[in-house]
Amino acid sequence: MYSINDTALNVSEYLLQIKAIVLQPANPFTWASGIKSPIYCDNRKILSYPIVRTFIRQEMVKALEENYGTPDVIAGVATGGIAIGALVAQELGLPFVYIRSKPKGHGLSNQIEGVIEKGQSVIVIEDLISTGKSSLQAVDVLRDKGCSIKGMIAIFSYGLDVAEKNFKKAICPLVTLSSYDAMLQKAVDSNYVSHGDLKTLKAWKTDPENWAK
Repeated sequence: MYSINDTALNVSEYLLQIKAIVLQPANPFTWASGIKSPIYCDNRKILSYPIVRTFIRQEMVKALEENYGTPDVIAGVATGGIAIGALVAQELGLPFVYIRSKPKGHGLSNQIEGVIEKGQSVIVIEDLISTGKSSLQAVDVLRDKGCSIKGMIAIFSYGLDVAEKNFKKAICPLVTLSSYDAMLQKAVDSNYVSHGDLKTLKAWKTDPENWAK
């Protein structure tokens, strides 16, 4: 699921350069779930850097073609997967839709925005995988519509065991361009963090919920 190759290292380098990934072992962030974390990842920053944006788009297209083949539709998970998903769909000349976290509260009450039909094959685009819960909710929505999910592609994953279990249970293949382990390797090699901080960062991934304790 998560391999350290040239693409993974190059993506990590870009994310660190533009501060889409910020590492603060001594002053951890608090996630919405309440988990204390030495890392914060905001891949929306990619959109502000044309060179990085183009590189990510091309690598996503390559990963899509190599791992899944061409689908009928590209679907982005709101909100982080919308823009990059639309870029991928444009590059491939394919229809695009996006999935809300919950049905719209007015109008047609859509949860899937765009045109999609029963029986169509779909590849889901996401920006970030933590536990995978919200990403897989989008997969469930598409399946309820009668779509066939070829798999999901994300820019970055924390590589948590719970995510791997969730994707396996959902029978949804996942490919990520980069991962936490690849990012750590690049962060040390490029002096974004010290070797001393590396131990702390590795310990967090082993037990995120209890790390701060």
